[in-house]
Amino acid sequence: MSIETLASAVAQSSAVRTEDQTRPLLQVSGLKKHFALSKGKSLFGGPAKVVRAVDGVDFEVMKGETLGVVGESGCGKSTTARLLMQLIDPSAGEVVFDGHVVGSRELPLKEFRRQVQMVFQDSYASLNPRLTIEDSIAFGPRVHGVSAREATVRAHDLLARVGLEPGRFAERYPHELSGGQRQRVNIARALALQPRMVILDEAVSALDKSVEAQVLNLLLDLKAEFGLTYVFISHDLNVVRFISDRVMVMYLGKVAEVGPSEALFESPAHPYTHALLSSMPSMDPDHRTEEVPLSGDPPNPIDPPGGCRFHPRCAHAALVCSSIEPPRVLRAQQSVACLIHQRGSGHPEALPA
Repeated sequence: MSIETLASAVAQSSAVRTEDQTRPLLQVSGLKKHFALSKGKSLFGGPAKVVRAVDGVDFEVMKGETLGVVGESGCGKSTTARLLMQLIDPSAGEVVFDGHVVGSRELPLKEFRRQVQMVFQDSYASLNPRLTIEDSIAFGPRVHGVSAREATVRAHDLLARVGLEPGRFAERYPHELSGGQRQRVNIARALALQPRMVILDEAVSALDKSVEAQVLNLLLDLKAEFGLTYVFISHDLNVVRFISDRVMVMYLGKVAEVGPSEALFESPAHPYTHALLSSMPSMDPDHRTEEVPLSGDPPNPIDPPGGCRFHPRCAHAALVCSSIEPPRVLRAQQSVACLIHQRGSGHPEALPA
């Protein structure tokens, strides 16, 4: 099967299976993951402690868009990605893909994982060191019933599409490739099953800047060619702004803000988003600021603060912020979880005097 035939098959499949373009391709509601630090009671007889890595996340991903996910280390970005892929079992919540609950009779895990693939940060650990590059890419299609010959042809076509000449790279092993080449192999392997969505968890963060730019442009080309939808997780705000249509900001296991990329970067609504964007380095002297982005460290996820989890570090926090968890409300084009934007909703005291 040629790469043109493969692209046509994916596009036709997406068109047939998602006729309503306004319906979200992925819907996540009430998603939680609590990791128990010990079984039963603690050493001193108290209740067992848990890390609230993801603690009630709701969001949607529309067909054909790129949703960027950002936040400080420990905010729950990567855990959310693994929950979406069902690599770890959620403590609560539901993931719906194209109208079907993941893991249900209508959408068993095997079929879901054919339609949704993931590219991890560590390009070497993602590949089996005992398999050649050709076998690594062809393995998934063979598991899903594709003939060995067709799987091999598909592997060669995709290698060429990601910029690796099959004649030079197909028979090599992962340790014989550079980090950028291995990540291209991982992208090819993800596309081998003709997925509709790809989750990219810090997929370019370990690459040199020149290689990073090449891979980002490759991802944009592949998205357009195969009609893909991306969930792009990164700590690099400049990269997220470049590649994303919408951005979701997470803080301590919660969603702080969601909005169109340019609107969010130009006019952040949540104080945490504002502080996060203020930390972006810039060579433009007109954009430099003396403002201190954030003070203090994120709270302990074992014992998160009550109310708004950001209030201990927020310059605009009021007394009510420590007792009421803010719901997400619409502010212009953004959805923001902050009591500052609750004027007229019963919480005017949340605003600074």
